[in-house]
Amino acid sequence: MKICKLAIVACCLVGVSAFAQNQQLEEKLMALKQNQANNKQKLAQYTWTETETISVKGSVKDTKVYTVQMVNGQQQKTEVSNQQAQQSGREGRLKERAVAHAKDEYTQYGQSIAALAKQYTTPDPDKLMQAKQAGNISLVPGQGTVALVIKNYVKQGDSVTFTLDPQSKQMQNVKVASYLNDPKDAVTISAEFAQLPDGTNHVASTLINGVSKQLTVNDANSNYQKQ
Repeated sequence: MKICKLAIVACCLVGVSAFAQNQQLEEKLMALKQNQANNKQKLAQYTWTETETISVKGSVKDTKVYTVQMVNGQQQKTEVSNQQAQQSGREGRLKERAVAHAKDEYTQYGQSIAALAKQYTTPDPDKLMQAKQAGNISLVPGQGTVALVIKNYVKQGDSVTFTLDPQSKQMQNVKVASYLNDPKDAVTISAEFAQLPDGTNHVASTLINGVSKQLTVNDANSNYQKQ
């Protein structure tokens, strides 16, 4: 009889704990959703500079600078400069055609993994709620932070960790393990967030690594100016 009572108490405690965690998760998701909407609205008042550097096997191949602004809720980029790595001398001339072909391939690949990264660094509220309903989100408290760890978020088998400030519920960083078209084509993503003087939270830098091609895209955002 005593064992039965202990079992009932244990079950009740587990139920209460699960309910409390579910409530906390719901609160974090709703706060994140609201903050994302507010930040998107505030960013519409700004223009800023994005510097994109593409490297292959650690060697810089291309650096582009854009001015960016929000148009109809989406980022619109205008290229300002494009500094490509140059070959010199006779060897450079002989390699021009091969380099041009490789550059096209790597540029397309770099654009693809950069577009994939955007899906993780600008969380979709609908995807977040779908992940919660599927039981794919866990809440992990840390040292002065709280993390939402999500699996199967954008692609089946991926993993993303959103680290939030527990007070403001604003994002601090994002870590992702994903892939492009096939799980063998692994892509890792790391993004850091920062705040503007008016409290607007934004992506300060993103490092994207296309593992199979040893290609990295490093995006840095700066010089935020109100329009």
